[in-house]
Amino acid sequence: MMVSSRSRLLALGIMISASLVSFNTYAQAPSQNLCREDTQADSSESPIRWLERSLQASHCYTFQARAVAINSIDVRTLALSHRIQDGVRQQVVQQLDGPSVSVERRSRVGQLAWVTPNAQGEAFPSLQSWVEHTTQYYDVGLENGARVAGRDAVKLRFEPKDHERYTHEWWLDDATGLLLKHVLSDPTGRILETFQVTQLHEPERYTGDITVTSVQEAPEPAWHPAWLPKGFVAQPVAFADGEPHQRLYSDGLATISLFAEPQDEAQQPRQGLNSGVHQIGVSSVVIEEHAQGDQRWQLVGVGELPPSLLQRVVHSVEFD
Repeated sequence: MMVSSRSRLLALGIMISASLVSFNTYAQAPSQNLCREDTQADSSESPIRWLERSLQASHCYTFQARAVAINSIDVRTLALSHRIQDGVRQQVVQQLDGPSVSVERRSRVGQLAWVTPNAQGEAFPSLQSWVEHTTQYYDVGLENGARVAGRDAVKLRFEPKDHERYTHEWWLDDATGLLLKHVLSDPTGRILETFQVTQLHEPERYTGDITVTSVQEAPEPAWHPAWLPKGFVAQPVAFADGEPHQRLYSDGLATISLFAEPQDEAQQPRQGLNSGVHQIGVSSVVIEEHAQGDQRWQLVGVGELPPSLLQRVVHSVEFD
């Protein structure tokens, strides 16, 4: 299990839509006219209002854009497309230099990419719950008067309260709330990746009806991490045939994907899979071998957080 270029491009597509936490399935939520609500705001609005507006805007505008993504490995030029038809979002990311890669992602408008438990321990998705949870673990600051890709913008800075996970900076379009730029920095202040729109064609607002439906979730695997950084909440994983091998967690901005696969004695190691800690762009990858009785397992953790934290999570995995 390695992080492929297709996976990185998909992550960038989600990033441009300001829906930074990506999940394969969502819990049931009531029907609503999310995109018919007024999302207009001005520079006097609070950081929390801009945060709400950015997520709402990611569901409600069609647009075409050009962007660049810069990290320690390479620089990529991207073509981005976000369309909405009959309540279905279609996000397409194309790499314009290097290998020809195109990634498409479809989802239902209004399926908010966040599920968190309420006081009774019941999971539910909502824009407000995502914002409230995120601000428990990140201090959110607002700066006015920014400008990106020739458009007026505001800047949101997400500073982790534990000073251990990554710092996020968003530049949001003044007129729509769409994400124009995202910078990710490590706890020392070193920039890990910059994603920036260079040209945004005038977005159009979607005003159709929205119906949110549930998707069948996979059963829980017979293993779990005994330790997670504070604020990381279990997220549902889409159902697939066979035994479940994945768990997913998020703190509202960063995600952790854990995989555990049984290994046959005669099975040959996959090419490129070496135990240890790896860095691929902004994603840390930790691979460990685990023996449970007579069964060998390969544990893989992938996440946008410092390698030491991810390594601690993977090392804590216990089998039920």
